[in-house]
Amino acid sequence: MRYRLIALILLAFSALTVGSPAVSQETSKPDVKGLFLLTDYPAISVRPGTTATINLRLQNYAMPPERLQISVDGVPKGWTSTVVGGGQPIEAVLPATNSSVSFDLRLDVPKDATLGTTNLTVNAKGANSISLPVAVTLVKDLPAKLTLTPALPELRGNSRSTFEYQLAIKNESGKRIVASLAATAPPNFEVSFTEQYGSQELNAVPLDAGQSKDVKLKVRPPNTIGVGPQKVTARATAEDATATAELGLEITGTPKIEISGRDGRLNAAATAGQETTIPVTVTNTGTSTAEAVEMSGSAPSGWKIEADPKTVDRIPPNENKEVVFKVTPSGKAVAGDYVLTTRAAARGESASQTFRVAVATSTQWGLVGMGIIGVALLVLFGAVMRFGRR
Repeated sequence: MRYRLIALILLAFSALTVGSPAVSQETSKPDVKGLFLLTDYPAISVRPGTTATINLRLQNYAMPPERLQISVDGVPKGWTSTVVGGGQPIEAVLPATNSSVSFDLRLDVPKDATLGTTNLTVNAKGANSISLPVAVTLVKDLPAKLTLTPALPELRGNSRSTFEYQLAIKNESGKRIVASLAATAPPNFEVSFTEQYGSQELNAVPLDAGQSKDVKLKVRPPNTIGVGPQKVTARATAEDATATAELGLEITGTPKIEISGRDGRLNAAATAGQETTIPVTVTNTGTSTAEAVEMSGSAPSGWKIEADPKTVDRIPPNENKEVVFKVTPSGKAVAGDYVLTTRAAARGESASQTFRVAVATSTQWGLVGMGIIGVALLVLFGAVMRFGRR
């Protein structure tokens, strides 16, 4: 029994010893240390008469911070090389430990430069030095290349707005091209491209080599669109080149006001010279709150009409408020039907509703009229009696 226990202990120790190197290998990481001068594209093609930009990055792994002088060797006669960092020419960089510094090499190539490949060397010299070879090939024509850049990629408005995006299309190639224009939008959206300063719709734009043109993309959402963000993709295509721009529009809510009579009634009765009330219901059927709704009305000449209240502070979506119009027909109004109009307005939104008012004359005026008629009859009777005897 003792020997069997010792054997088991030795076997477990052996397995643990064999497994430990694997564990060590899994947890260990390579120890990187030094300066590295890097670029994503160490060999590029450009056309004579243009400017090329090479993005560079100096990486410091586990080294003390060090000032490094930047220089470029092999620049042909007539070419201009400029090292740019932070938007201005620089001569040196200082990367911190375990950090990097990004900068650009800008090359201005003359028009009469000879076609072919030129080998340049970018140097970073200090206590430690490093170099990076870069190949620049001059070619007559480059493949078609387009860029599509929006001035304002995000716009905001309501469902009745027309969203206008200004887009800059640039031909980055060395030959004349015709760029076709298209846009992808949600269902029932209307999209069209127009000239920057005009209404002529466009399907394509001709571009000379290196030329840039501005166009407008007009996007009109359907009136039934809900509140929230929407996406539109603009696209320019020429030969094998395609450029896209992702555009956003934020649909905000829109109030919509409607006026109706209480219980749907659009008629009322009134007496000449006496005040009566006409209750109306103001409903917001839109998607945002209607605020500061001004109430007003118009009536025949000599009438008085006034809303109570004159202003409704706010009406949330799908809710309503009741307003009472106080109407006083003219005291001289004759009996009959009249039409008056009630109105509501709030920040560009408005609604109106007409009501038919049946006016009756008052009893007092009826008695006065009967008295006048009676007096007239008495005068007439007296005249007949007086002159009839003759």
